[in-house]
Amino acid sequence: MSCRLFIGISACLAWSSAAIAQGTFEAYPVRPVRVVVGLAPGGATDIQTRLIAQKLSDHLGRPFIVDNRTGAGGTAAYAFVAKSPADGYTLLGVASGYAITPAVFSRLSYDPLKDFAPISLAIEAPILLLVHPAVPAKNVKELIALAQARPNALDFGSAGHGTSTHMAMELFKSMAGVRLVHVPYKGTGQALADLLAGQIPVLFGNILSCVPYVKAGRLRALAVTSSKRSAAMPELPSIAEAGVPGYNMTTWHGWLAPAGTPTLLVQRLSSEIAKVVKGPEIMEKMSADGGEAVGSTPEQFTRYLVAEIARWRKVVNETGVRVE
Repeated sequence: MSCRLFIGISACLAWSSAAIAQGTFEAYPVRPVRVVVGLAPGGATDIQTRLIAQKLSDHLGRPFIVDNRTGAGGTAAYAFVAKSPADGYTLLGVASGYAITPAVFSRLSYDPLKDFAPISLAIEAPILLLVHPAVPAKNVKELIALAQARPNALDFGSAGHGTSTHMAMELFKSMAGVRLVHVPYKGTGQALADLLAGQIPVLFGNILSCVPYVKAGRLRALAVTSSKRSAAMPELPSIAEAGVPGYNMTTWHGWLAPAGTPTLLVQRLSSEIAKVVKGPEIMEKMSADGGEAVGSTPEQFTRYLVAEIARWRKVVNETGVRVE
């Protein structure tokens, strides 16, 4: 066989293999896809995952089934997906706590970067800084002044150790130079109930569940945690604008696959998720909670995760927060 003929056959086979692979990914999925969530049904992460999963089912013609696997602050689910086949049929829906976990848990059975292929950062949303009306602080600067005048005299609630609502305050304390006492709850709902009852004076809470109480005068919202004002509550300044320059903390929702999932398949899923979250139905539902569609590329989400994990490790090192 001549060299020229051999090269021609090799090129043809390579092209055929690429075409087959492309065709395979375009046909995906050919069976149901499991989307694992490490938190209980009914929470923000679960709701967001289900909204996107339903739309993906509609777009791609196969069911995307949400599988809630709770335990160990979500890490049981992360470890399960990390060890799953990298074929696109087991995916992971995560929130901002995913980037906080490596900093607050001393031992993990998976690597949050090496064991996963980021697909897309789908949604971002701010949190509200809230106080009970009895607290003599009408804005962020007054709250800081109050906390500085009375170190460790103010309690703040959270959804639990290492959660986004906990770490939002740890970041605030570190950047504002104040000391408050952490009161962890088993979920934001319990913490919100105690804030309304005046049992705790300060809380970071999501817009959707807290706005009705703000409008009724039962809570006072001081600011939003994002770097800019939220379209859901444009009258509120950002914390950075109101007295803590550089402060930025958002909750977010993203999707991951096990490491080794074919790049073409990851790109296909990323493209589909971007279409879904930027569609009118999802955008309408998310805007009520101040959420904004992102629909990032895998490369953008990878860089985002690297930065977020590094940021929270720095905050944890400075504050000494630990779960174990």
